[in-house]
Parts: sequence; structure tokens; C-alpha cells
Amino acid sequence: QVQLVESGGGLVQPGGSLRLSCAASGIIFSIDAMGWYRQAPGKQRELVAAISRSGNTNYADSVKGRFTISRDNAKKMVYLQMNMLQSADTAVYSCNADIKVLYSSQVRDFWGQGTQVTVSS
Repeated sequence: QVQLVESGGGLVQPGGSLRLSCAASGIIFSIDAMGWYRQAPGKQRELVAAISRSGNTNYADSVKGRFTISRDNAKKMVYLQMNMLQSADTAVYSCNADIKVLYSSQVRDFWGQGTQVTVSS
């Protein structure tokens, strides 16, 4: 019905950069907020960054100044540019979106399958 598919994860050295992408597909009428979450081993999932349809953003304090979230509404995509990566950023990163499905009056919460980001020398 609706899918979110992430790409761009991998292994990077401390201080390096990665760009995550998330593509939404399916019978979508509209997409409201989109965001990136992460979950490290033994820790709870946390919000990394979120962006509204109009482009307003918010970030976790731990990534402010290093990560940038953006979106392309026409392509139904959201991105996360991650710079100055640290070992503490190692986690599975998941895309999230509030989507109104075609022919439905409800906005539902959808998740991608996640992509691993490992920061290590």
C-alpha cells in the first residue's frame, strides 16, 4: 500500500560524512511531517531530525550543526546529510512519515525498514 525505503547507510570513519535517502511510494495522497529516527544497540529509539511539509525543521541536540534534514515533496523523498560523524552516531536509522493514503481521511504513521550506519576507524 505505502512503502518507505531508505538507502545510503554504511561504514564511515569518524569525522566522515554520509547522506541517507528515503523514498515514499504507493497510493499516497499527501505527506505531512517526515523524519529520521535512530536506535543504537541497547538504547531506545530517538528522534534525530524532523521536517514539516513547509520545511520547518527540528533536530536532536546531539546532531545540531552536524546533520541536515531536507525533503523533495515532488519526489516524495526525505534526506539526512550527516557530517562530522562520531562513533556515538552508530545506529540503525529509520525513516518515518505521516501519510494520508489515497481515498482515506486518516493520516497514518509509516516506517521504513532501517539502514545501518556504523562510524568506526
